[in-house]
Amino acid sequence: MAGLSRRFAEAGYTAPKFMLPLHGKSVFEHAVASFEAYFDAVPFVLVFREDPAVRAFAPEALRRLGVRNFELVGLDAPTRGQAETVAVALRRLGGDDAPATVFNIDTFRPGFRFPEGVETFDGYLEVFQGEGANWSYVRPVAPGDDCVAETTEKRPVSDLCCTGLYHFASSRRFLRAFDAYAADPPPDLPGGELYVAPLYNLLIGEGCDIRWRRVRREEVIFCGVPAEYEGLRGDGQSD
Repeated sequence: MAGLSRRFAEAGYTAPKFMLPLHGKSVFEHAVASFEAYFDAVPFVLVFREDPAVRAFAPEALRRLGVRNFELVGLDAPTRGQAETVAVALRRLGGDDAPATVFNIDTFRPGFRFPEGVETFDGYLEVFQGEGANWSYVRPVAPGDDCVAETTEKRPVSDLCCTGLYHFASSRRFLRAFDAYAADPPPDLPGGELYVAPLYNLLIGEGCDIRWRRVRREEVIFCGVPAEYEGLRGDGQSD
């Protein structure tokens, strides 16, 4: 939740995109509701740019949804991207080496459940079949193999596009990979941002077992730009 919502602001919206109304709920509630199956089982961490309105809004929305265990992490300044946002939050929370799953506040994944056996993987990504130069990509070890050989950012190496859901079995391993990545980022990094998907390459280099699973494109609903939001307002997909 720490992005600047620049495209929405430029389109005339005055509230952060996750607070915008959508079929009786907020965009925030639709995104978090993706993980309803885990509301009683795991803690949720919401990372946002410090703002009294958001700090008041988020707990109320989470309680309304039924999320039992949550923490808010407010950031005083923008980060260099999602990977740094997650790293700051994990460090703020302390030294626990629990698994960590990363997801966007402007994407909906109704009815999400982890695949069987995810606890045996070092990392896990969801993908859909697509194309274009605006996604993170997964290249399998071999055709039909669910082991990841490589992840790329805005550089198609397959037709497997990441949905934005990234799971790491170890928070400490995530932080170690992030530190190495941030210290020597790729020279062609799009926009200079530090993305999450490329961290898997460092883990793969250490011999970690990273897996992927393909879902149907229709199972993922994107609401990251004004046109997507307006389209959802009109078609009722998120009711």
